Amino acid sequence: MAYELYYWPTIQGRGEFVRLALEEADAAYVDVARERATGMAAMLRLMESRRVAEPPFAPPFLKSGRLLIAQTANILLHLGSRHGLAPASEGGRLFAHQLQLTIADLVQEVHDTHHPISTELYYEDQRRAAKQRAEAFLKHRAPKYLGYFERVLARNSGGRGFVIGGRLTYPDLSLFQIVEGLRYAFPRGMARLERRHPRLTELHARIAGRPRIARYLASGRRIPFNEEGIFRHYKELEELKSPSPHIRR
Repeated sequence: MAYELYYWPTIQGRGEFVRLALEEADAAYVDVARERATGMAAMLRLMESRRVAEPPFAPPFLKSGRLLIAQTANILLHLGSRHGLAPASEGGRLFAHQLQLTIADLVQEVHDTHHPISTELYYEDQRRAAKQRAEAFLKHRAPKYLGYFERVLARNSGGRGFVIGGRLTYPDLSLFQIVEGLRYAFPRGMARLERRHPRLTELHARIAGRPRIARYLASGRRIPFNEEGIFRHYKELEELKSPSPHIRR
């Protein structure tokens, strides 16, 4: 049976990390809210129904047989083991999950560059705070995260350019999406940062060239970035001073 992915139909968002894994695995899936006329209503019913013993808090969530799995990292933990996108050893699987949870932390910080005060407010209502948050993100937080993933790639010296072992795992796919998203949101900032993180840039290119991913990126299934998702481009958020070479907590 095909997986059923439940996520907002007009944005990449957190659901895109799941889509990339499903596409690389060549797994049959239905993007329910996009592909079914009643998909949005079905998604909301699952979240609110009293009949669901273990309800999800928010999308994305995945229906896999009788399982209903929420949280991006949790979904990828499940898919990774089923489709050869996770290491075979327990230690390797835990490290893959650890990397994905760190990616989730980074995604939240990216989101907070344009909604630093509240998700209940429009971006236009918090522009000044967003500018301050984006400056801090580009100077301190983005280099800290990207530097960590660069070190992970460097220490996996026999790994053929992947983060774990000698073959692709789901955190590699997620790091591709991180680079894609940051290039869209902060093109000038990422141009500077990528010069200091060549292994991460090479990983992005390697993933983009994989046949199934390349096919997906060229298809209509790949939703374009837009100013409703997590990665948003606001020109004024890049009108900043040059990033400091020092990284502080």
